[in-house]
Amino acid sequence: MEDGVILREWFGRVDSEKTGSITATQLKSAFAIGNLDFPLSVVQQMIRMYDFDRNGTMSFEEFLALNKFLIKVQQAFSDLESSLYRNRGFLATDDVYEALNKIGFSLDTPAFYAACESFDQKKNGRLQLDDFISLCIFLQSARNLFNAFDTAKQGRVTLDLNQFVYCAASCRI
Repeated sequence: MEDGVILREWFGRVDSEKTGSITATQLKSAFAIGNLDFPLSVVQQMIRMYDFDRNGTMSFEEFLALNKFLIKVQQAFSDLESSLYRNRGFLATDDVYEALNKIGFSLDTPAFYAACESFDQKKNGRLQLDDFISLCIFLQSARNLFNAFDTAKQGRVTLDLNQFVYCAASCRI
């Protein structure tokens, strides 16, 4: 209950225009205050993931769903980062694999390394928290999109070119 009150207050401060919803720009600014520097495209993807009414903004209820996901991601990162690196602020690639598995993302080796390389901003084999969150946002978006096409729930989909382009455009961060 107390967390809900705190989140409601935080949301109210971010919703500077008092519309009952926040934009990607407002959410990006709020993350920056907490030292999380996401590209606007990642924040827009966060909103798309939880924009249940598809209005392009995030209501408080939608924000709660995003917050729940972000807490799970941050906890997986923190559990490994604090025990392995004594709070240095990053995970090495192999530890990213373990953290992703804790969250429920199981990727084969080529897919894993391709994804890590895409989100390793400094290209040094280490992901900071904001890089790791961006990776998880991408993976969750890709999973959601895949599941929409995997109607038989067999773990395989067949796409024509139009569907592939749609998927590629939808997951682009």
